[in-house]
Amino acid sequence: MAISFWSPSITFSSAILLRLLLLFYGLFQDAYSPIKYTDIDYLVFTDASRYVSRGLSPYQRETYRYTPLLAWLLLPTAWRGTGWFSFGKVVFSLADIIAGWLMVLVLRSPSGGSMSVERSLKFASIWLLNPMVATISTRGSSEGLLGVMVVALLWAVTHRHITLAGVLLGLAVHFKIYPFIYATSIFWSLESPSPHRPSSATSPSLSTQIKTFLNRPRLTLTLSSLLTFTALNGLMYTLYGHPFLQQTYLHHLTRIDHRHNFSPYNTLLYLSSSPSSSTHSANSYLWSKAVRFESWAFVPQLGLSAVLIPLALGKRNLAGCMLAQTWAFVALNKVVTSQVGVFLPLQIPL
Repeated sequence: MAISFWSPSITFSSAILLRLLLLFYGLFQDAYSPIKYTDIDYLVFTDASRYVSRGLSPYQRETYRYTPLLAWLLLPTAWRGTGWFSFGKVVFSLADIIAGWLMVLVLRSPSGGSMSVERSLKFASIWLLNPMVATISTRGSSEGLLGVMVVALLWAVTHRHITLAGVLLGLAVHFKIYPFIYATSIFWSLESPSPHRPSSATSPSLSTQIKTFLNRPRLTLTLSSLLTFTALNGLMYTLYGHPFLQQTYLHHLTRIDHRHNFSPYNTLLYLSSSPSSSTHSANSYLWSKAVRFESWAFVPQLGLSAVLIPLALGKRNLAGCMLAQTWAFVALNKVVTSQVGVFLPLQIPL
């Protein structure tokens, strides 16, 4: 009997082997080539972990703009021995594999179409066997960790584990703020079944409509996600103060990054990055500061991804709605890099 490639053991073994080959190739390229395989962001992560290992703040590392949880997770990279430097890359690669396994669970569930094992593995391989995804993780980008959280969030919602879904949503938003766009679509999807009413029945009262709208799953999701997000942020603020808020969240409101950027706003950001002319009057300078482009670029992005798309698709197909939200968010983001593009093959199979 012929052995199909689309079996869990072969598909996942191939995905692991792909990442192992890239990890060892990365070690070779880093050692012998002037063009390094390791992503510059990974050096930022590991430097921040080194500061934490000395009892200092990770934000003493310039350009570290992430949650301290990431620096804590990568603490082994600060241990003695050159082998530990790649610890984070291994973690990110394992996160890729776990995300792929969760995809299979979602696709095989009734809400995911009750696919066969073979068919679900074919779809999950868009992520698992994608060379771009594997390269980004093995170079040291942390998007695989967020990928696990997002797919686990979808799995928890579709299986009606609402408290777990709220915790995952709060954790994901704390880890990287962008997943908050999914809150509206998930909230909207948790609609109570409409009871059958005879045509002659009067319309429900306002209080009944409010109770129906704010049903138990929606309240559970809201409270559990807010508590998780607030607890994590409160802890980090207590430990690291204002630098945590500034670098993790506030920085992105006024961020200007016109390099290695595929955003449609790239040229406008480049022009905004130039210093104001000294010949400008004080009033014109203050006005330019008040209406700086980079502070308002997120308005159409969030209006589409966090409001309009969830209202249109949230009750029809949650996975499809989340994909459309991600597409809109990425397409209209101020900074679009290959790392951001990873979130599309993450959700296309679903």
